[in-house]
Amino acid sequence: MSLLDPRPDAPRAGRFQWHRTHPLAFDAVLAVAVLVCILCGPVAGPHGPHAPRLGTGHLSAATAVPAALACAALVLRRRLPRTVLAVTGGCTLVELLARSGDPGAPVAASAVIALYTLASRTDRPTTWRVGALTIALLTAAAMLYGPRPWYAQENIALFAWTGMAAAAGDAVRSRRAVVDAIRERAERAERTREEEARRRVAEERLRIARELHDVVAHHIALVNVQAGVASHVMDSRPDQAKQALAHVREASRSALEELRTTVGLLRQSDDPKAPTEPAPGLGVLDQLVDGFVRAGLPVDLEIPHPPRQLPASVDLTAYRVVQEALTNVHKHAGEGARATVRILHSDTALTVTVLDDGAGRAGIPRQKGGDRPPVEPGGPGEPEDSGGGHGLIGMRERVFALRGTVVTGPRAAGGFQVRVTLPLQTARTGETT
Repeated sequence: MSLLDPRPDAPRAGRFQWHRTHPLAFDAVLAVAVLVCILCGPVAGPHGPHAPRLGTGHLSAATAVPAALACAALVLRRRLPRTVLAVTGGCTLVELLARSGDPGAPVAASAVIALYTLASRTDRPTTWRVGALTIALLTAAAMLYGPRPWYAQENIALFAWTGMAAAAGDAVRSRRAVVDAIRERAERAERTREEEARRRVAEERLRIARELHDVVAHHIALVNVQAGVASHVMDSRPDQAKQALAHVREASRSALEELRTTVGLLRQSDDPKAPTEPAPGLGVLDQLVDGFVRAGLPVDLEIPHPPRQLPASVDLTAYRVVQEALTNVHKHAGEGARATVRILHSDTALTVTVLDDGAGRAGIPRQKGGDRPPVEPGGPGEPEDSGGGHGLIGMRERVFALRGTVVTGPRAAGGFQVRVTLPLQTARTGETT
């Protein structure tokens, strides 16, 4: 649920927000109420210590007309705050000049409301400038033409009410700005949270797709090659066909085990059926190389100095790089090709290099950065599935995630090379945090 979604009691609260949903009608009602109060002022005066008594004063046209004009202007106080303040202030001055020191109608109440509206809907500098000018003019006029003496209670009250109106309007504007800023931050935080959730989902889908590709492509490639060998020599060399079928069975069993492990990662952490064995790494690299050797691909493994304990992310990425590179060699290097896996490490980086001396399937060189050799449609070297591969793409994504570098392409002496450098310090820092 959104942070700003209405709660179940929102319809009930909306009934108390009528003045927000119908501002023009509310201002009209306010203008009528203010006019009634202004007109009742001259005919009601205090008599005795307890209560006022009506009918003791008089209401003249010089009082009623400015009061009516000022209150009519209040209907537009939200749309034209400066104009309404000027009109109400002018009507107040006219009423003060017309009374000539006698008690009159409190037309200044309309100017107080207009000043409050202006202060609540404009910036603070404007409020201070216009408010100071309004207070000075009205107070000076009241002291000159209002009740005597000049420091009468009514004159001082006009100064106080106009000053409080400007201060209250500025406070309301500040509070409204704070509320709007909080609402904007909440909306921005919610959008950021949703975008972050979508990004994490996309990254997780990409990671799962990459893992499944690395597991399935490697074993299925071996199964495909060995099945083809078994089909080719089934009649002439049954023993070799049986050996190829045994390799197919072993590769398929390994594929099922790795798929079970990979799919187990999607289970919940408290699922008792979730596998707990570690992800493959360079510690089982000999088993990976032996699988390719049994499948007919000679592989030379060169590790001058066995690497010490590696971060889990680097260990898994190095294993997947060797697996994908050897799978591509087995699929595309052609018959008689030989691969070399060289692993070097230092205090700051791990370098994995996979080389082969093959010329490509059907003697056609492989393209730089591609998983498949360019072959003619229908030619002897065309694979059964002519779709584009994702092996090197996934390899680059893995390496770039660890801020490593990848170099792939044909070798000058023939064949193909894959060289990956993985920084160790960055990986350790990322896993620690």
